[in-house]
Amino acid sequence: MSASRFASPEDSIAYMKKVAVARSGFSAWLDVEPVTVWEGESELLLVMRPEMTQHHGYAHGAIVGLMADNACAWAGASVAGDVVTGGYTIDFLRPAKGERLRAKGTVIKAGKRQVVVRADVWAESDGEEPVHVAVAQATIVPTGIVPTGIGA
Repeated sequence: MSASRFASPEDSIAYMKKVAVARSGFSAWLDVEPVTVWEGESELLLVMRPEMTQHHGYAHGAIVGLMADNACAWAGASVAGDVVTGGYTIDFLRPAKGERLRAKGTVIKAGKRQVVVRADVWAESDGEEPVHVAVAQATIVPTGIVPTGIGA
Protein backbone atom coordinates (compact mmCIF):
# COMPACT_ATOMS: atom_id res chain seq x y z
CA MET A 1 0.00 0.00 0.00
CA SER A 2 1.19 3.50 -0.77
CA ALA A 3 2.09 5.79 2.09
CA SER A 4 -0.45 8.35 3.15
CA ARG A 5 -0.55 11.76 1.45
CA PHE A 6 -1.29 13.26 4.85
CA ALA A 7 1.23 13.97 7.63
CA SER A 8 -0.89 12.22 10.28
CA PRO A 9 -4.32 10.66 10.77
CA GLU A 10 -5.42 13.81 12.61
CA ASP A 11 -4.28 16.04 9.71
CA SER A 12 -6.23 13.89 7.27
CA ILE A 13 -9.46 14.24 9.25
CA ALA A 14 -9.00 17.99 9.63
CA TYR A 15 -8.36 18.34 5.90
CA MET A 16 -11.37 16.22 4.93
CA LYS A 17 -13.65 18.24 7.23
CA LYS A 18 -12.31 21.52 5.80
CA VAL A 19 -12.27 20.56 2.13
CA ALA A 20 -14.21 17.38 1.32
CA VAL A 21 -17.16 18.22 3.57
CA ALA A 22 -17.25 22.00 4.07
CA ARG A 23 -16.62 22.82 0.38
CA SER A 24 -19.10 20.24 -0.88
CA GLY A 25 -22.63 21.57 -0.56
CA PHE A 26 -24.22 18.13 -0.60
CA SER A 27 -21.81 16.54 1.90
CA ALA A 28 -22.04 19.62 4.14
CA TRP A 29 -25.87 19.59 4.04
CA LEU A 30 -25.85 15.89 4.89
CA ASP A 31 -23.26 16.49 7.64
CA VAL A 32 -21.06 13.58 6.56
CA GLU A 33 -18.51 12.88 9.28
CA PRO A 34 -15.05 11.55 8.34
CA VAL A 35 -13.92 8.98 10.92
CA THR A 36 -10.76 7.65 9.24
CA VAL A 37 -8.88 8.73 6.12
CA TRP A 38 -5.44 7.17 6.24
CA GLU A 39 -3.10 5.03 4.13
CA GLY A 40 -5.69 3.82 1.63
CA GLU A 41 -8.53 3.39 4.09
CA SER A 42 -11.53 5.56 4.83
CA GLU A 43 -14.52 5.41 7.12
CA LEU A 44 -17.35 7.91 7.24
CA LEU A 45 -20.55 8.23 9.18
CA LEU A 46 -23.90 9.84 8.43
CA VAL A 47 -26.74 10.32 10.92
CA MET A 48 -29.99 9.77 9.02
CA ARG A 49 -32.75 12.39 8.89
CA PRO A 50 -36.28 11.96 7.48
CA GLU A 51 -35.52 14.10 4.42
CA MET A 52 -32.85 11.56 3.37
CA THR A 53 -35.34 8.72 2.94
CA GLN A 54 -37.48 7.42 0.14
CA HIS A 55 -41.19 6.52 0.31
CA HIS A 56 -40.63 3.28 2.30
CA GLY A 57 -38.57 5.07 4.95
CA TYR A 58 -35.23 3.61 3.80
CA ALA A 59 -32.21 5.77 3.05
CA HIS A 60 -32.62 6.98 -0.52
CA GLY A 61 -30.32 5.24 -3.00
CA ALA A 62 -28.68 8.57 -3.79
CA ILE A 63 -27.67 8.90 -0.13
CA VAL A 64 -26.28 5.34 -0.03
CA GLY A 65 -24.49 6.08 -3.32
CA LEU A 66 -22.98 9.28 -1.92
CA MET A 67 -21.64 7.36 1.06
CA ALA A 68 -20.06 4.73 -1.20
CA ASP A 69 -18.68 7.36 -3.58
CA ASN A 70 -17.21 9.46 -0.75
CA ALA A 71 -15.70 6.39 0.93
CA CYS A 72 -13.98 5.49 -2.35
CA ALA A 73 -12.84 9.04 -3.11
CA TRP A 74 -11.60 9.70 0.41
CA ALA A 75 -9.64 6.42 0.55
CA GLY A 76 -8.17 7.31 -2.85
CA ALA A 77 -7.32 10.83 -1.70
CA SER A 78 -5.42 9.43 1.25
CA VAL A 79 -2.83 7.98 -1.14
CA ALA A 80 -3.17 10.18 -4.25
CA GLY A 81 -3.94 13.73 -3.07
CA ASP A 82 -6.78 15.66 -4.67
CA VAL A 83 -9.09 13.35 -6.66
CA VAL A 84 -12.36 13.11 -8.55
CA THR A 85 -14.47 10.04 -9.18
CA GLY A 86 -14.09 8.71 -12.72
CA GLY A 87 -16.94 6.24 -12.27
CA TYR A 88 -18.40 3.75 -9.89
CA THR A 89 -20.76 0.81 -9.77
CA ILE A 90 -22.91 0.04 -6.79
CA ASP A 91 -24.96 -2.96 -5.80
CA PHE A 92 -27.71 -2.48 -3.24
CA LEU A 93 -27.85 -5.60 -1.05
CA ARG A 94 -30.67 -4.77 1.36
CA PRO A 95 -32.86 -1.79 2.27
CA ALA A 96 -30.85 0.85 4.14
CA LYS A 97 -33.01 1.35 7.21
CA GLY A 98 -31.35 2.62 10.35
CA GLU A 99 -30.30 5.57 12.47
CA ARG A 100 -26.93 5.91 10.72
CA LEU A 101 -25.06 4.91 7.59
CA ARG A 102 -21.41 3.91 7.85
CA ALA A 103 -19.21 3.48 4.78
CA LYS A 104 -15.68 2.11 4.57
CA GLY A 105 -13.41 2.42 1.57
CA THR A 106 -10.27 0.42 0.79
CA VAL A 107 -7.79 1.10 -1.98
CA ILE A 108 -7.33 -2.02 -4.08
CA LYS A 109 -4.66 -0.61 -6.42
CA ALA A 110 -3.17 2.87 -6.60
CA GLY A 111 -1.55 3.99 -9.83
CA LYS A 112 -0.43 7.35 -11.21
CA ARG A 113 -3.53 7.81 -13.38
CA GLN A 114 -6.19 6.00 -11.41
CA VAL A 115 -6.93 4.43 -8.05
CA VAL A 116 -9.28 1.46 -7.82
CA VAL A 117 -11.24 1.42 -4.57
CA ARG A 118 -13.91 -0.76 -2.97
CA ALA A 119 -16.53 0.53 -0.54
CA ASP A 120 -19.02 -1.15 1.75
CA VAL A 121 -22.00 0.62 3.32
CA TRP A 122 -23.84 -0.47 6.47
CA ALA A 123 -27.06 0.72 8.09
CA GLU A 124 -26.79 0.92 11.87
CA SER A 125 -29.16 1.42 14.77
CA ASP A 126 -28.39 1.36 18.48
CA GLY A 127 -28.85 -2.08 20.00
CA GLU A 128 -28.88 -3.86 16.62
CA GLU A 129 -26.28 -5.55 14.46
CA PRO A 130 -25.14 -3.44 11.49
CA VAL A 131 -26.74 -4.46 8.18
CA HIS A 132 -24.53 -4.57 5.07
CA VAL A 133 -26.63 -2.62 2.56
CA ALA A 134 -24.36 -1.88 -0.41
CA VAL A 135 -21.04 -2.62 -2.05
CA ALA A 136 -19.35 -0.46 -4.65
CA GLN A 137 -16.21 -0.26 -6.74
CA ALA A 138 -14.87 3.01 -8.09
CA THR A 139 -12.18 4.36 -10.34
CA ILE A 140 -10.77 7.43 -8.64
CA VAL A 141 -8.73 9.87 -10.73
CA PRO A 142 -5.96 12.00 -9.21
CA THR A 143 -6.23 15.62 -10.36
CA GLY A 144 -2.50 16.29 -10.02
CA ILE A 145 -3.24 19.05 -7.54
CA VAL A 146 -1.47 18.59 -4.22
CA PRO A 147 -3.72 20.43 -1.77
CA THR A 148 -2.24 22.54 0.99
CA GLY A 149 -1.75 20.57 4.17
CA ILE A 150 -0.67 17.24 2.70
CA GLY A 151 2.72 15.91 1.77
CA ALA A 152 4.05 15.18 -1.69
